[in-house]
Amino acid sequence: MTAYAAVVLAGGAARRMGGRDKPALPVGGMPMRERVLAAVADAAPRILVGPADAVPGDVLVTRERPPGGGPVAATAAGLALLPPDTTTVALLAADLPLLTREAVGVLLRALHPEPDGAPPRGHVDDGPDGVCFLDDRGRRQPLCGVWRAAALRDALARLVGRRGGTPEGASMRELLAELRVRDLAWSGSGPPPWFDCDTDSDVRRAEEWTR
Repeated sequence: MTAYAAVVLAGGAARRMGGRDKPALPVGGMPMRERVLAAVADAAPRILVGPADAVPGDVLVTRERPPGGGPVAATAAGLALLPPDTTTVALLAADLPLLTREAVGVLLRALHPEPDGAPPRGHVDDGPDGVCFLDDRGRRQPLCGVWRAAALRDALARLVGRRGGTPEGASMRELLAELRVRDLAWSGSGPPPWFDCDTDSDVRRAEEWTR
């Protein structure tokens, strides 16, 4: 499988859940953020952006600036910790309790269809900059995808330049607007890996799927 890093965004305000630390809520007996980190256990490094009381020892933890500055600010904080030679990064929300290593593998293979994750010699790569899952309504889930790190960094630099030097308050749609994105419907076994928990009822539904 292609070597990759993972950035997990865990700093949202969770307004529809009373401002609780949503990624810390358990699903199937495990906090959602830990379930997401487990789905990318083979990534190196694994970076969590947001508050965290207890995470595996090999997980790097950072915060967006300012805290609560939005998903693009959090993405920028995570990308800043990636080694310069990182070629592929999974960018994931921390409230995806149904995400699995199988699903991440599907995304990686869609981004890098060659067996070794690289195009044939002499081939000019014209593939996508990223691959994201679609939900059951056909909507792209930008925080359930994998990306070419260089393309994501370049997009961030352009956006920051347009916004006067800060990613604060920018939307993921703005960040990804100029990138070539392949949308992928989930066709594997098991519950949908793109399912995110924005409400208490979402958490209850995810809990049912894990039984």
